[in-house]
Parts: sequence; C-alpha cells; structure tokens
Amino acid sequence: MPTPNPVPTPPASPAPLTPKPARRIADLPGPRGLPFLGNALEFRSPTLHLALEDWAVQYGPYYQLRAAGRRILVLSDHQVVASVLRDRPAAFSRTARLREIGQEMGLQPGVFSAEGEDWMRQRRMVMAGFDPGHVRAYYPALLTVAQRLVKRWTEAARRQETIVLQSDLMRYTVDTIAGLAFGAEVDTLGADGDVIQQHLDKVFPALFRRITAPIPTWRLFPSRADRALARSMVEVNNAVDGFIAQARSRMQAEPQRHTQPKNLLEAMLAAADRPDSGLSDAQVAGNVMTMLLAGEDTTANTIAWMIYLLWTHPQALDRACTEVRTKVQDCQQPTMEEMADLAFIEACIHETMRLKPVGPQLPLQANADVVVGGVQVPRGTIVINLLRRDSVREDLVPQASRFEPERWLQSDNPAKRSSTPFGAGPRICPGRYLAMLEMKIAMTVLLGHFDIEFVGTADGQPPKERLSFAMMPVGLLMRLRTRTQSVSPTL
Repeated sequence: MPTPNPVPTPPASPAPLTPKPARRIADLPGPRGLPFLGNALEFRSPTLHLALEDWAVQYGPYYQLRAAGRRILVLSDHQVVASVLRDRPAAFSRTARLREIGQEMGLQPGVFSAEGEDWMRQRRMVMAGFDPGHVRAYYPALLTVAQRLVKRWTEAARRQETIVLQSDLMRYTVDTIAGLAFGAEVDTLGADGDVIQQHLDKVFPALFRRITAPIPTWRLFPSRADRALARSMVEVNNAVDGFIAQARSRMQAEPQRHTQPKNLLEAMLAAADRPDSGLSDAQVAGNVMTMLLAGEDTTANTIAWMIYLLWTHPQALDRACTEVRTKVQDCQQPTMEEMADLAFIEACIHETMRLKPVGPQLPLQANADVVVGGVQVPRGTIVINLLRRDSVREDLVPQASRFEPERWLQSDNPAKRSSTPFGAGPRICPGRYLAMLEMKIAMTVLLGHFDIEFVGTADGQPPKERLSFAMMPVGLLMRLRTRTQSVSPTL
C-alpha cells in the first residue's frame, strides 16, 4: 500500500506587526530655550514666523517648543497640516487664549473665533453674504471705491508725493468691505483726519502682543498705548453700532429686506431676528468687527507685497501691464468679465500669497486626545501649523524661492499642493472670492492709470517681514506717474 503523501506543514504565520507607538511631544527635538521660561520670549518677536520656519529646517517637520510649563507642537508637513485643518472644528479649534484676550479687549465673538454649533450657525449666515452672486450685485460699488483710490493716487502723482503704500491700501479695503458687508458709505480714501481705519490698525497688533505676552502687564500697569487702544475700541464699537442701526433703519423702512437682504449685515440681522435662530446681537456685532478686521489687513498686505514683487521683477511687471492695458477696455470701468480674463494678474496674486502669505502660521488647540502625524497630542495642546514652509521648499516646488507667476498658468503646478493661503477644510476663508476680486481691481486701476516710478523702503533695503497677527511688509513706499494714455477719473 503506497504511503500517502504527507500533508504539508503550512509555513509559520509571520508574527503580527506591532504598530509603532506614537511619539510623545516630549520626545521630539526642538530649540532649548531658557530655564523656566523655555521659548516663551521668542513669542514676543515680530519675526516669530521666521524663527519657526528656520527651526523646521533645523529640527524637521515635527518639533516642540516650551512656554509657561507647556509643550507646544509645531508642524510644517503640508499634508499633515492639511489634515489638521480639515479636522476643524471637531478635533481642533482656535486657542482659548485668543478668545479670552479678544473678549477682554472688547471684541465680540464672530465666525472667526466661534466654535461648535455656534460657529456652524454663523458660518452659514456669513457664507450666504459672500457668495459670488452677492459680490456681483455689489460690483458697481467696488468700482466706486477703486475710483476713489485712483483719485487719491492721481493727486499724489501730480504733487510728486511719495505714497505710504499699506496705509492707502488699507483705506481701500476698509471702504470696500464696509460697503459690501454693511451697506455703509465709508470714505477713508477721501479723508485724512481721524478715520476708522486708524483705529482698526491698532487692534490686530495689540491682540498679537497680548496673546504672546508672558505677563499681562496691561491689566496691572496700563501704558499709554493700552489707553489709546481702549479709546480706539470704543470708536470702532461705536462705528459697528452705527452700521447696525443704519441697517435696522433701512429694514424697517423697506420690510422686503428681511427676505431679500442687500448686504451681509442685513442678512445677519434677518437671521438673528428669527425666533429659533440662536443668534444674538452680540454675535452680529462680532461678525461686523470680524469682517472689518479681516477685510482690512489681509487683502491690503497681499496687494502691497504683490506691487513690490512686480517692481523687483521687471519682466513680470511688463507682462502684467500688457495684460491689463490690452484686455481691459476702460480701466475706470472694468467689467467682471474682464476681471475674470486677467489670468496673469491672478497668477501673480497666487505667487505672492505663496511667497508672502499674510498668515504664515496658524495656532490651534486640540479639543481631545488625538494622534497627528504619528505624534500623541493631548487635549488642550497648542499646535502651531506652518503654512508657508513646504511651499518654499526646493525639493517640493522647483525654483521655490523665485517669484515666477507663470507656474500658476501650468496644469501641473506642484505649488498648488502645498500653498494654502486661505486655509483649508471647513473653516477655509469665506471672503476669498471677494479678496481675489479686490486685488484684481486694485492692480487694474494701478497698472491702467499709472506708470510705477519706484517701490521700496526709505533706506533702499528689501522690506522686512513683521508679524503682527497678520504678516506685513515694513515701510513700503511708492511713487507714480500718471499715464497720458489712460482716462483720467471724473469724480
């Protein structure tokens, strides 16, 4: 009888892979700092963002800082940062300190700092006001503000005066957002006195200083600047109350505005007046303030950086001028269709935001124990997300350090994967469509009506980056010459 074939012994199963345990923040590298204080003093620096980016080069995409006895996680890997941004508002939120200091200063909570269900209600309300159809309806008023800018710059060119670039651009953005969001006639471009823009300018720098201060000296020994800030907050809040009163007056006179609001503020008031809205007048006021602050600094600083980068890259400036002067028939009355056709100007905007993002970092706070990029993040931990670092890495973006708007005209542009100037996820900037349109209009009236004679600083050095909640260029000046080929504004 033949011997049956033996049943082959199955090979031994490989030992199950043991998941690699997540690292603790304490195990990560990072700058040493001082005894007791750790890295706390670094947070007072107006170049904090540059230090954070330099440390990412030295210590890698995950490193730790220490401040006030707490460990802080810093991330620069754009894919991990994107996952953190997508996990808002459930897993991550704005920091508790931001909310505390903002409320102490007199800033009512708006969609920028709201969280949870409160944020969801306000977000729906704000997004409705910023939809493209609403912005299109406001477009004629956008042009009115742009014509004021032309008038101001025409007078400066006639007198051969040097223009303080950021100041004028912040007036332009304040006038724009006040009209679109609140239906209010604010003309800071035509006034040189005590205008609301001068009070708004104090808010973000003070908010940044107080958030990063190791000791709340303003509570114990208020300085002259602290007292000036308090007066500015009174002025700004009075202006906000005025916008609300004007809107309620219009809605009372024209009841159809409750169902067909003409601007963002009217839409917010109509929503807040519903019995089940869950929205208060304080939240409406908070969003008015949010729109004023966010609409001023971010867009104005981006335009200022773009003008400087174009001036220092003559070929790109020539191409931008040619596009505006050939595609826009009347630079005093450009159409929305012409704005949509300015592909190179739009590419310049994206390239400026890649190199000079006004928000190069975003601190968030973990709402629960989570694992981020293989690192354990306990509830309450501050996570600083670096939004520029990967977009200027040569191994990820070819010629990353160079201003090359043409890259944004290519179908395969690696910079698109790592550049997120408007944020990402559910809390992506609701005003991004308006901001892009504002920037296109500003560049159209500049390049269509004027030749640029100079852009730079008083000492001839490149403008320094200063972080004051938003990142801005320091001391940019501009001189213009009126083009004889352009149509002079008749205002």
